[in-house]
Amino acid sequence: MKQRWTGGNRLRLLENGEAYFPAVFEAIASAQREVVLETFILFEDKVGNELRDVLLAAARRGVRIDLLVDGFGSSELTQEFISALTSAGVQLRVFDPAQRLFGVRVNVLRRMHRKIVVVDAQRAFVGGINFSVDHLEEFGPQAKQDYAVEVEGPIVAEIHRFVRGVIRREPRTDQVRPGMPASPPGAAAGAEMIFVTRDNHQHRNDIERHYRAAIRAARERVLIANAYFFPGYLLLREMRRAARRGVQVMLILQGEPDMPIVKTAAALLYGYLQRDGVRIYEYCKRPLHGKVAVVDDVWSTVGSSNLDPLSLSLNLESNLVIRDAAFTRDLGQRLEELIANNCKEVAPAPRAPRWAFWRPLRSFFVFHFLRGFPSWAHWLPDHAPKLHRPGKVLGDTVATAVEQTARGAR
Repeated sequence: MKQRWTGGNRLRLLENGEAYFPAVFEAIASAQREVVLETFILFEDKVGNELRDVLLAAARRGVRIDLLVDGFGSSELTQEFISALTSAGVQLRVFDPAQRLFGVRVNVLRRMHRKIVVVDAQRAFVGGINFSVDHLEEFGPQAKQDYAVEVEGPIVAEIHRFVRGVIRREPRTDQVRPGMPASPPGAAAGAEMIFVTRDNHQHRNDIERHYRAAIRAARERVLIANAYFFPGYLLLREMRRAARRGVQVMLILQGEPDMPIVKTAAALLYGYLQRDGVRIYEYCKRPLHGKVAVVDDVWSTVGSSNLDPLSLSLNLESNLVIRDAAFTRDLGQRLEELIANNCKEVAPAPRAPRWAFWRPLRSFFVFHFLRGFPSWAHWLPDHAPKLHRPGKVLGDTVATAVEQTARGAR
């Protein structure tokens, strides 16, 4: 079955934790039947504790709570935190946890990187914001800039089927058709969307394919804001081709990265893209964590997927691809404000002197890596979606807490 555009949806852009957390917490507080939540990071801080409290209140009034966290991103949860959830009936699962080796987390590859909340199968939240205080401006200079979407309408049923299928381990049979096709006759009014995911089985490159198709169809503008930028050769090629045919292609990347290697890696690509007219801006107010894009004020996407090898070839990701002029203009205007107020444009580097032979040599290795990465990434350790319930080994502190909770429930 091919996945098609779903119309008749209502959506709202949520920028940063200041908008996202109150909306999610209010939705959970009003839940009547079910909350399903997936997150890469759940920290035991101000935000994580508030999430715990609202989940506990919902569970105590009879709402079914399914919570999936990643074993790498959420490995620091304490015994007290987890016990409070599981003893109240929260169905907690951890994706691919592992014991530490000499105090180091070694389960780095193929993470569950999605951030999804579905409430009563009627409201859904999809984006890049984790449940941690570093998504609030009060965190200081290292607070992250990020985006999510709140959506209601027919697309929520598809998102709900997906997250329930993950928990129940039901196989997916759909295939994604990328691009911007015409709406079918009689399509419902409202935003049209496709919920797109990436896994390590049948949907290895669906999100990237949607990016490539949208850039290939662009006529006026491509504006991408992405935290971790080191995409594959095919996606880079579409950006260069669009710029060469006169499309304004602009990238907003990290200028104050949370990990310095992120900026170093992305900078290797600057000259390659700028030669064809791609304009590159570095966001310098604080770390950029967003994963969003707009094309021609028609197409947009918001989600968890970066444009780097981890997200495009290894991690489990999810994005909403959206066709709605008002939403796309809103997102585009907010990104333009970032450029105007908090970004600096990266000037093309001067032509290297003859003796700087190492620069083309470096580019040679970088681009051959990019060209070949998708084809050999499957040789890396393949972490299948292993979800551990209470009583299984979840990690250092997490294991003890859940095992003790399970024993106490017998």
